[in-house]
Amino acid sequence: MPETNAAEIPFLRASDKKMFIGGQWVDAASGKRIDTLNPATGKIIATLPEGDAEDINRAVRIARRTFEGEWARWKPYDRARLLIRIHDLVERHWDEIAALETTDMGAPLTRTRALRTWVLHSILYYATQAQNIAGQTLPNSLPGDHLTITLKKPLGVVGGIIPWNGPVIAMWWIIAPALATGCTVVLKPAEEASLSVLRITELLVEAGVPDGVVNIVTGFGSTAGAALAAHPDVDRIAFTGSTSTGRKIVEASAGNLKRLHLELGGKSPDIVFADADLERAAKGATMGTMNNSGQICFSGTRVFVERSIEQEFVERMVGVASALRIGNGMDEQSQIGPLISAKQLGTVSKYVELGLEQGATLATGGTRVGGDLAEGYYYTPTIFSGATNEMRVAREEIFGPVICVIPFDTPEEALRLANDTEYGLGGGVWSRDFNTVMQMVRGIQAGAVWVNNYGVIDPSVGFGGTKLSGYGIKGGPDHIGTFLTQTNAYIQMD
Repeated sequence: MPETNAAEIPFLRASDKKMFIGGQWVDAASGKRIDTLNPATGKIIATLPEGDAEDINRAVRIARRTFEGEWARWKPYDRARLLIRIHDLVERHWDEIAALETTDMGAPLTRTRALRTWVLHSILYYATQAQNIAGQTLPNSLPGDHLTITLKKPLGVVGGIIPWNGPVIAMWWIIAPALATGCTVVLKPAEEASLSVLRITELLVEAGVPDGVVNIVTGFGSTAGAALAAHPDVDRIAFTGSTSTGRKIVEASAGNLKRLHLELGGKSPDIVFADADLERAAKGATMGTMNNSGQICFSGTRVFVERSIEQEFVERMVGVASALRIGNGMDEQSQIGPLISAKQLGTVSKYVELGLEQGATLATGGTRVGGDLAEGYYYTPTIFSGATNEMRVAREEIFGPVICVIPFDTPEEALRLANDTEYGLGGGVWSRDFNTVMQMVRGIQAGAVWVNNYGVIDPSVGFGGTKLSGYGIKGGPDHIGTFLTQTNAYIQMD
């Protein structure tokens, strides 16, 4: 199929973008701007306002005023209807959103178009939750006649700091539950990939989101993001990104003890037993990392393989990886797109060199892609065999298309190796034996474990991490609760 032309995306016809504060499209107070690049070509596709603390202060001030104003009088039914209108507009414009996401952050159209179902499901799920927020009437043992009830109220101003590897997903974990509960939002998208967020914001306006309810401030994490995390009038911060930045978010939040949700790094184990469907497992384990060029926090980058099938399984994985078509994500034949930036390309290259220095064997890949793709940030799908769990490539998050295959002999050893990491975001198991599967599911220290598949997430079920992968649940009824505060009322009846 032919390559889709980025110039045909309506949103890109004007290259100088603005951010959105208080219902107005505005420039940064400083007047500074940021170039945003197409990672497939290395060329500038648009410029963004470089927001900083002054812009964050303005956005938070407006979000607070809006939260306490007319927005507080919207009924649950009205908020649910609003989310349904948003759903319909996003569905109608999805092809444009997918193409914009691909152009801005590199993921192939085959991936960004496929996100349609998840995004629409997520918006509708939170629409249903808007009318399911309820307190309780509780028994008590107080003297006299007292009625004790709990009231659930919207928390207030929610700050969101989202990553570049999937903004069209990440924004809904914040905006949809905020709209459902009656909170207001100040969102800081990643400077590398803000365009799909800005386009969807236009749709929020079209759907009737009141001025000041959703505010988008573009800028760098070290300035705008840091100001948002530390702001004394923000009640909750949701952050997705690196563990090192997550620590800074925790420190910055201490001023007013704001609530936190952190989804941080990962080095997830994917365990393959000899009794698995090896063809299915090889494809699933390979794509568990190669999807989005390895730029997914829960990528299964440590593949533990039962020793008796290690060589055969590596060969199968190499076959899958080698057959993947690398190219511009706007080419509808492409299966693997570029990394997000030249910086990330350099990071991946250095880790591959480090793996070789530490004694791992390169089974496939390990090179930057040249030729017609030399201007972009492409790296070949890479698989190390002969790796150990002590090597840095097996312990540190690379965030690229790099897999370490590590052998094991017993289920107990597989669990020990899988859990020998500071992270705990995801994990996978490939086996036909139910007892083995349940031993792994119970034993893997991670927020999500996939069995005979890898990486599916339902927004009504939830997702989160343990250890240095963060804390808090995204999705499901527990997620809604983090946007609410509870008041306990003691009513004397006599």
